[in-house]
Amino acid sequence: MKALDNKEWAGGLFCDLSKAFDYVNHDILLEKLKFYSISGNANKLLNSYLTNRYQRVKIKDNHTIHYCSEWDNVRQGVPQGSVLGPLLFLLYINDLPEPINDISSPVLFADYTNIICTHQDIKVFNDEIEMVFQKINKWLQANLLILNFNKTKIVHFSTKHPETTQTIQTYIKYEDTYIENTNNTSFLGLIVDSTLS
Repeated sequence: MKALDNKEWAGGLFCDLSKAFDYVNHDILLEKLKFYSISGNANKLLNSYLTNRYQRVKIKDNHTIHYCSEWDNVRQGVPQGSVLGPLLFLLYINDLPEPINDISSPVLFADYTNIICTHQDIKVFNDEIEMVFQKINKWLQANLLILNFNKTKIVHFSTKHPETTQTIQTYIKYEDTYIENTNNTSFLGLIVDSTLS
């Protein structure tokens, strides 16, 4: 709203991570914990919490018969439904904003990542939103997380004047994938549209 009041271009990149909690790499997480001074016995304790975990699927039919899959070793991910799982995930992605802080305003909420870009010049705005997208993808690849391209959206915010959207880039290309500009998206259970109405 501040950018629009100042007659700047504004856009949001709404990222959706595929099975984010399931793809957390244990080795990378433990190294990041050391960076945050969680080392020594505390790091060993968390290592033992994450490793040698097993899971299986249990299905119960209408006749109270239970069907179970074989036990399988969980080699990555943080335990969901636990108190520590979301905290460990937040520590895992805590450095995601670092490469883009100078050209955008990232907002992280669990596995929801939203990045706001603003600029007075439309060409710089388009270049910066594309640069942010490239840097985010590079960070995700380095941290073995996957962006769900089908659910990732770009929304360019504007006043209700139709002429303000004519020169905005209509998509972002990454390798062989396109993320298209859309008029609205769902974020934290809300529908956010391009006019913020």
